[in-house]
Amino acid sequence: MTPSTTVADTAPEPPIPGPPKGLRGHPWLTLLTVALGVTMVALDGTIVAIANPAIQKDLGASLADVQWITNGYLLALAVALITAGKLGDRFGHRQTFLIGVVGFAAASAAIGFSGNVALVVAFRVLQGLCGALLMPAALGLLRATFPAEKLNMAIGIWGAVIGSSTAAGPIVGGLLVEHVNWQSVFFINAPVGILALVLGLLLLVDHRAENAPRSFDLPGIALLSAAMFCLIWALIRAADWQWGSAKTLLFLGLAAVCFALFVCWESRTREPLLPLGMFRSVPLSAGTVLMVLMAFGFMGGLFFVTFYLQNVHGMSPVDSGLHLLPLTATMIVSSPLAGVLITRFGPRLPLVTAMAITAVSMFGLSRMDVGTGTAMMSLWFALLGFGLGPVMVGATEVIVGNAPIQHAGVAGGLQQAAMQVGGSLGTAVLGAVMAGKVDDTLPGTWAGAGLPPLPADKAGKASEAVEVGIAPIAKGTPAEIAGKITSVAHDTFVSGMGLAFTVAAVVSAVAAVVAAFTKRGENAEAGAGAGPI
Repeated sequence: MTPSTTVADTAPEPPIPGPPKGLRGHPWLTLLTVALGVTMVALDGTIVAIANPAIQKDLGASLADVQWITNGYLLALAVALITAGKLGDRFGHRQTFLIGVVGFAAASAAIGFSGNVALVVAFRVLQGLCGALLMPAALGLLRATFPAEKLNMAIGIWGAVIGSSTAAGPIVGGLLVEHVNWQSVFFINAPVGILALVLGLLLLVDHRAENAPRSFDLPGIALLSAAMFCLIWALIRAADWQWGSAKTLLFLGLAAVCFALFVCWESRTREPLLPLGMFRSVPLSAGTVLMVLMAFGFMGGLFFVTFYLQNVHGMSPVDSGLHLLPLTATMIVSSPLAGVLITRFGPRLPLVTAMAITAVSMFGLSRMDVGTGTAMMSLWFALLGFGLGPVMVGATEVIVGNAPIQHAGVAGGLQQAAMQVGGSLGTAVLGAVMAGKVDDTLPGTWAGAGLPPLPADKAGKASEAVEVGIAPIAKGTPAEIAGKITSVAHDTFVSGMGLAFTVAAVVSAVAAVVAAFTKRGENAEAGAGAGPI
């Protein structure tokens, strides 16, 4: 047995006395409090994309600057999640959650007052770091507060909050940018954060296992942070650099080296950042892989839906957000329902079924064309929500429930990091699939429509426009020619989107197989109703 694989890492913890009576430490009030904090982070994952054009215009930012507004946030969040979970295990999840809430709200307000794009990017990075603090801590608080028989219901509601907040981002962002200003997209977090802080101070009770970590693995933190940064950065930049470019391969290679060194170090250090013994649990490992694959299909596939709704169907950001309401609504319904089913039957059957439903819905989305109506879109979006909700709940329960209670924060960070890696990987890979399909199809469809050949120096830009559903129409183009270009561009985009969703459907089918290796958390009872410090 290596130093990083102890009995505490593999054996279930003994039950700890139940939670205190009254409002302070009440499970459902704890859920309400952490849900407010999680709402800010999930909402900011999508709401800012709507504000980016207004920020670019108001601050005179370049395209690269605007990309950093999103990429800086995602990088900070992904890199810090597991380390932030360790902080919660070490110092207590209540303190970590409250610090994250205060920091996130303060950084949001600071962005609204920023007068240049450099400050916006800097505070977006701070937002990501603070979001990483509060997300794993929220899961740690839920696990320690709720009785085992109600934990899945709580995680279900928690998952519904994340799903609904993520999907509501474009709607809320569109309304605020259109009727107020881009700064309001960030100012909205301030009152939510203040409310979460007040409730947290009044209601949350800290919980910590008796054998909680007492030291930090600084080399492990450095190696894992470097590995996650190189991996996520390579995935974010692959579309611009190309997958076979020296830069992409360099960062992917550096990520592989850092991960290898991290594993080597963790297997030898006395108190590791991420105890490798956790992964001897087949269900926990399967849950982590399942979360990556689910996020790959979901975030990667839906990346194109906003372009399809806005650039092909000509909808406004608000209208496109409203068209995604069936997805939001069914996730809100299916997540708590999945919690009940998982509590009764275990996670395996619900997860396999949910991923099969997700695969079917992805295949259905792959069949959409330029003329697909609202009713058919709503059907596939609703079915997708019914599939995703149980996976969000079940995979989270499998990861957190199969981890020892003293590593609940690390497990929560692992769950969130798996989502970030899966989402970034899905967006990058399916983006490459789309680009390849457009490059392969566009010249033929362009010529088939009787359009004059594109000059070599304009062909690349035309393909880039078509990849997001925009028709590359030059100024002064006659209406008849412009109509043909629009038809070719939209048909080509839809064919690329169809192939991307087909790949997402296959990945979802593979995830259904992985889900067969999950089972109820062996350590879930240990954290149920853990007593306060």
